[in-house]
Amino acid sequence: MANTPTPHIAAREGDFAKTILMPGDPLRAKFIAEQYLEDAVCVTDVRNMLGYTGFYRGKRISVMGGGMGIPSVGIYTYELFHFYGVERILRIGSAGALDERLGLHDLVLAAGACTDSNYAAQFRLPGTFAPVASFPLLECAVAAARRAGIEPAVGNVLSADAFYDDRGDSLLRWKSMGVLAVEMEAAGLYLNAARAGKQALCMLTVSDCPLRGDSLPAGERETGFRKMMEIALETAIPWEES
Repeated sequence: MANTPTPHIAAREGDFAKTILMPGDPLRAKFIAEQYLEDAVCVTDVRNMLGYTGFYRGKRISVMGGGMGIPSVGIYTYELFHFYGVERILRIGSAGALDERLGLHDLVLAAGACTDSNYAAQFRLPGTFAPVASFPLLECAVAAARRAGIEPAVGNVLSADAFYDDRGDSLLRWKSMGVLAVEMEAAGLYLNAARAGKQALCMLTVSDCPLRGDSLPAGERETGFRKMMEIALETAIPWEES
C-alpha cells in the first residue's frame, strides 16, 4: 500500500492481522504479546505506541496500544481500518463503573457508546448518530465470557472527553439514563468502524467506581485484566485464518 507506513504507525502492508486487540496502554499490548502470543513480532513502535503480531491457538492476531481519548484512538483506528486492511478492532480497556451493581474487576461489553465528544460532527450527518458495537463480535464475546464462567454486563457506556470534569454532577446524570460505565474511547472507535464499514467492540474491566471512591492501582490495570484479555482473544480467533 502506498499509504504505509503512516505518520503514526511504522508497520508495512501485511504486518497486521485482520483482527486487532487494542488496549489503551502500549505496555498492556506488550504484556499480551509476551504472555499470550506465539512468535510475536513488534511491527510498530512510533511514539512508543507498541504494536505486535503473533499467533494465538494457531490464529494470527495483532495487538496494539491506542492511547487515551477519542483523538488518539481516532487516529490509530482510522489508519488501521483504511491503510492496513484491518477488519475488526476489539478495544480492551478500563472503565469507571456508574451502575451500582458493578464492582471492581467486573466485565462490561459496550453495546453502545454515548459521548459528549464532537467527533461525529466531521461526518456532517443530518441528526445524531448512535455509535454501536458490531453485533456479531458482541455476541461472540458474550459467549466467550460465559464459557469462562463470567456473566458480562452488556449495555450503554459513556465515552467522555474530560477525565477531570468541572461540571460535578455529570456522571450522575448519565447514570440516571442507565449508562453502565464511563471510559474515553469507544464512541470514536465505533464511529470510525461505521464509516469504514468495519467491525468494532469495546470490552472493559471496571478499574474504579468514581461515585463510591473505589479504585485499582495503576500496575494492576496494566497486567491484572487477564480474564478480559483471554475473553478478547477467544472472541478474535473465530474470525482469523491460521
